[in-house]
Amino acid sequence: MSQKSENLLNLALEATEEERMKSLELEVGYHPIEKEWDLIVKYSGSLSEIRKTAVSVTELMNGYAVLTIEEKQIENLARFPEIEFIEKPKRLFFEAENGRRVSCIDSVQRPPLSLSGRGVLVGIIDSGIDYTNPNFCNADGTTRIRALWDQSIQGKPPAGYALGTEYTQEQINMALAQEGSIESKKEIVPSSDTSGHGTAVAGVAAGNGRGSEGMRYRGVAYESELIVVKLGNARTDGFPRTTELMQAVDYVIRKALEYRMPAAVNISFGNTYGSHDGTTLLERFIDAASDVWKNVICVGSGNEGNSAGHTWGRMNEEEEAEVQLGVQMNEPALNLQIWKSYVDEIEISVVSPSGVHAGPFKEILGAQRFVIGGTELLVYYGEPKPFSVRQEIFIDFLPRETYIESGVWKILLEPQKITEGIYQMWLPSENVLNRGTAFLKPSAEMTLTIPSTASRVVTVAAYDALTFSYADFSGRGLTAYNTGEMQKPDLAAPGVNVTAPSGTGYGKFSGTSFAVPFASGSAALMMEWGIVKKNDPYLYGEKVKAYLRRGARKLPGYDRWPNPQLGYGTLCLEESIPRQ
Repeated sequence: MSQKSENLLNLALEATEEERMKSLELEVGYHPIEKEWDLIVKYSGSLSEIRKTAVSVTELMNGYAVLTIEEKQIENLARFPEIEFIEKPKRLFFEAENGRRVSCIDSVQRPPLSLSGRGVLVGIIDSGIDYTNPNFCNADGTTRIRALWDQSIQGKPPAGYALGTEYTQEQINMALAQEGSIESKKEIVPSSDTSGHGTAVAGVAAGNGRGSEGMRYRGVAYESELIVVKLGNARTDGFPRTTELMQAVDYVIRKALEYRMPAAVNISFGNTYGSHDGTTLLERFIDAASDVWKNVICVGSGNEGNSAGHTWGRMNEEEEAEVQLGVQMNEPALNLQIWKSYVDEIEISVVSPSGVHAGPFKEILGAQRFVIGGTELLVYYGEPKPFSVRQEIFIDFLPRETYIESGVWKILLEPQKITEGIYQMWLPSENVLNRGTAFLKPSAEMTLTIPSTASRVVTVAAYDALTFSYADFSGRGLTAYNTGEMQKPDLAAPGVNVTAPSGTGYGKFSGTSFAVPFASGSAALMMEWGIVKKNDPYLYGEKVKAYLRRGARKLPGYDRWPNPQLGYGTLCLEESIPRQ
């Protein structure tokens, strides 16, 4: 048991392999055949001695690294004085014409500003890209993609990294010049976007509209160049994880520095695991990456706003709190995060749908196991970490056979000593749960997904540009114990029925995934105006965020600005660029 390791990693190491395989979280990052783990570390000094212990080491910027290491060596890893903290990976989940107009983008693309993204990089970290799509080709048929890193194809990774294959602009042009079918082009550059998600996102942020009549559906920064990273993990099922995302961010910014070009980075992935206050290593890394070179990182607020996967409450010392959790039939696994201030002392018990009581759980280090009928509870009490004053209690619901018990579960909170009294609870993303598995009295507040909770990113919510109304699926901002610490989201952009490239034509897409590229494309245009055209050489990072906030338009019906739904308002690029 190491105080240098996050709670979830400690629990995973104490769990049996059977428990890990049944869990939604514990097995992520573990390779059972090799008995190895992929880990995220924060370190100081040199990793030279650690390289002798680890299977592989990928150093990232600002004292972060991704390691692969044998399970039996993790205890030794924690003993190295260079290692400050260790986390395991987490799974990630996905979160134009009218959108351009209502976001005041059309007007800045026309004279006198005539902004197009020329001289700026747009980084697309997603499911890949269809590089043959005309939206990403110049008029002469050559590609607009400077570099493409496909993490899912083992081969020749970029220098300094250990997974995937990097394809250069020259290789992509060679593939595009190949006569014949798409298959013949793929023989040279085999990377593809099977889901179409990344292609659609890239089309909104930077598509040139060459696939539409009269370039009607061109994107925001339509003359920018692209750096594309296809997330994936070739060693498992291809599910992207936080380790791959961190390497992708590191790669895009290093490439931007190499090319000496400002970069707008688009991230349309997120997860629900963490205290949502910006203190995980992923969030801290992205904040640190924001300080390197001239960049703006834009992240979607996620699609958990109406998922009923979050609840919270305020306790006093006089009354017990009860939280009801509905579990649908045929639910193979489930976990619950409870986060509270460490100063509060609360006894926690669980009651099954059949009325069987487990607990109160002991506040001790190490895994605790309880069996209730056909369900096993794996409980782990955490302690505050060097980066957070919060305490986590993690409860994993595991089936003893195939499914956990369905019905209404009760989580009982018995106050012992209360100072602050606020507790938060999160379920896994709705992507991995049966519909209807949810809190019976949910709260839509604090439903932002991580890493949109990182303080230095531009966090983008979604609204309906046709009705000028908030999209109820969009993750809402930080309130409760985070009041006054950080305002999220920063603003909203169109995210309902957005027109974007799909296959050989165009389709309609909804989600915060498709709101973010309006913001990242707008950031690219602002950096073109400021840095490339020399109107403001310091227009990047937090300065871009400040300008976007100031120019945002307020929708009617809201008494408070900024607010948890739309932040400072809806994107209006024309009003965000300073008047000359």
